[in-house]
Amino acid sequence: MTLSAVPTEKTRDDRLAIVLDALLQRQAAGVTIDFCDVARQHPDLVDEIKQLLAVGQMIDFVKRPPTNATTLPRSNPSAPTNILQLPCTFGDYDLLAEIGRGGMGVVYKAWDKTLERHVALKMILRGVHATSADLQRFRSEAQAAGGLTHANIVPIYQVGEQDGQAYFSMKYVAGKTLAGVMADKPLHPRQAAQYMIAIARAVQHAHEKGILHRDLKPSNILIDENGLPLVTDFGLAKRVEGGESLTGTGAIVGTPSYMAPEQAEGTKNPTTACDVYSLGAILYELLTGRPPFLAASAVETLLLVRSEEPVRPRALNPQIDVDLEFICRKCLEKRPEHRYASAGKLADDLEAFLHGEPVSARSSDLVYFFSRILRETHHAPVLENWGLLWMWHSVAIFLLCVVTSAMYFFVVRESWPYMALWSICLIAWAAIFWNLRRRGGPVTFVERQIAHSWAAGVIASIGIFIVEIQLGLPVLTLTPVLAVAAGMVFLVMAGTLSGWFYIAAGLCFLSAVPMAYLGPPWSPLLFGVVSAIGFFIPGLKYYRQRLQSLRA
Repeated sequence: MTLSAVPTEKTRDDRLAIVLDALLQRQAAGVTIDFCDVARQHPDLVDEIKQLLAVGQMIDFVKRPPTNATTLPRSNPSAPTNILQLPCTFGDYDLLAEIGRGGMGVVYKAWDKTLERHVALKMILRGVHATSADLQRFRSEAQAAGGLTHANIVPIYQVGEQDGQAYFSMKYVAGKTLAGVMADKPLHPRQAAQYMIAIARAVQHAHEKGILHRDLKPSNILIDENGLPLVTDFGLAKRVEGGESLTGTGAIVGTPSYMAPEQAEGTKNPTTACDVYSLGAILYELLTGRPPFLAASAVETLLLVRSEEPVRPRALNPQIDVDLEFICRKCLEKRPEHRYASAGKLADDLEAFLHGEPVSARSSDLVYFFSRILRETHHAPVLENWGLLWMWHSVAIFLLCVVTSAMYFFVVRESWPYMALWSICLIAWAAIFWNLRRRGGPVTFVERQIAHSWAAGVIASIGIFIVEIQLGLPVLTLTPVLAVAAGMVFLVMAGTLSGWFYIAAGLCFLSAVPMAYLGPPWSPLLFGVVSAIGFFIPGLKYYRQRLQSLRA
């Protein structure tokens, strides 16, 4: 069944089950899920579908049974594996001790008998039972790291196979991981900056060679005996341009607490900005002793990464310099274009901080402030459903205010005609508006929230005329209060949907002053102009956005 063929008369849960089943079938067939298409056809389901698919991916990852015993396969793939007793011999290497293990591989400290030196030897946990995808990812990791030559990247020495077991050897780093150095306690800010400069330069080198790391975190940074940080574990690496990912396209890859929002959404085209975000997450933990986001489950953490803002570092550790906090927060921007343009630019700013020079993140305080204020929230995609309707709404409000001013101009001085006009027009238009929106597809929860705030504005507008009658005030005396009520509605919309509505709210609040000074018949007309602008501009923007989505 196609996504568009889901019967609309079915309950929401039934539709969710049908759509999810169709998407899983596509995924199993190797077809990439286009969430933009899902959002257009089922806007009320798309967020929940993303969450459920994310849950499924996490379950697939964590349901693999842990292996406490290290095993090496015999030459016969169908035979049971042997439990490896260390130390032992593995080809040209003597395996001495296990250093660590992850979801796919295990790393040993080993002695290279040919070159007579200690190395770190990595091999696949599943041995000859590894899938082709496991082998491809393993080989790709070796290829990605093997093509990089940098003082702060662990070098690859040899790639090979022994008795059906793929392996590669790399430099042995006698020390701790960055996570071990922290031990859940923040580092001195200057030491944290020094570490991050070296790490960012290494990541910049990888980017210049066309490699994205995609799993940068403290446990993937080794600190040698001289205090030098080295980046390792390129198991999730991806070519920047045109290369194949080591995981399925659109899959959620990485470690949730250090994952960029676009990674958490399973972006099909990750960029270097993903690694810049991860660098910021590492810096955040070095400064505060905790990652930016950490919840009870991986899925909850992913949702926080996508929708919430991290606690300001200085709120957790007042010793952090303001400039360093700006640097960290710039890396953690939700929108990639608001982060540093490259890991090298991040390193430059960190060096400027250490030398007491101005940092670029601080030099654009106003730009930074306004970019954060005016950005869209993760609910913004629903605005495409409202674009054309808001344009019509702006016209309706403006015409209503024109009629109101005309009535006053023609010496209508009793309040009840105005109350009747506004009550009938606003209620009738609200019914028409909502009916048109429902024809456009299922209504999401956040749209119902916006509709409730708008309804409150309508009630307040009608109530103003009732208050005038009760107090015996001259007609249209309280018109400036209409601007205040509209501004409050725009404030709710700004916090829920897009920062543009902060501008609309400000215009409404400011217009209340000249409205009080001018009085009728000009005050209703001014309100009509300001209110219409507040709805028409975003309406036009999102209407065009929807047309582009439909063409795509």
